[in-house]
Amino acid sequence: MIVFPNAKINFGLNIISKRADGFHNIESLFVPIKINDGLEFIPTKTKTAFTSSGLPIPGNHSDNLVLKAFELLQSPYNLPNLNIHLHKLIPMGAGLGGGSADAAFFITAINNYFNLNITNFEMELLAAKIGSDCAFFIQNKAAIAVGRGEILQPFSIDLSKYKICIVHPGIHVNTAWAYSAITPNSPNIPLHEMVQSPIENWKNNLINDFEKPVFSAHPIIKNIKDYFYENGAIYSSMSGSGSAVYGIFNDEIPNLTFNKNYSVFSSTF
Repeated sequence: MIVFPNAKINFGLNIISKRADGFHNIESLFVPIKINDGLEFIPTKTKTAFTSSGLPIPGNHSDNLVLKAFELLQSPYNLPNLNIHLHKLIPMGAGLGGGSADAAFFITAINNYFNLNITNFEMELLAAKIGSDCAFFIQNKAAIAVGRGEILQPFSIDLSKYKICIVHPGIHVNTAWAYSAITPNSPNIPLHEMVQSPIENWKNNLINDFEKPVFSAHPIIKNIKDYFYENGAIYSSMSGSGSAVYGIFNDEIPNLTFNKNYSVFSSTF
């Protein structure tokens, strides 16, 4: 079976408070975007194997979130061993949720392939055990995320007329460091109110709290955001804790020039 996990971006990201469990309470609007990995699995009579292609995946394959998802499912649902292959196109460490998407799409694909009849709610609970934003990709629709990012409220937003350009400069931002550099605080305007206003109003009001420390440590990332605005973007932001930055345009994306070593994606929503 083959599925194509997609990335997501954050519209706004507020770090509200630190929790007793060491995580943080956040609020953000998660929106799926059309950058996709490819994920395939087939049952095997030998031991489970995981291979990958495309972008190199750092670390041990045994730490991959897809395998962690398989470990959650195999014993309770008496699954056979699998040959799993992941073709990686979504940049890692970019704030685009690629690893979480891979795990969530794997859960839904396993559910469908083996007719397990797991409900969406149950799959979201499983996904939340793997990563804070993993549950979002089960239903894979725009949603306001609160708590650690696993509590989701569906949100209706029409982005069909807009174009998006996403740039990843190849910088890895350590998420734990990014959180440590922020003093949690509630925004003056709640995020769910801000995102109901026209996108043209977002520029100075819809904030990603991670931008301040990340831009200070990596001015190149701020330069990308500034460059989008200089070239007509109606809204631009870093996604997640970075380092990918996106620009949203009303019309066609202009002819933009970036460092040849950057990963650049252009798409509709």
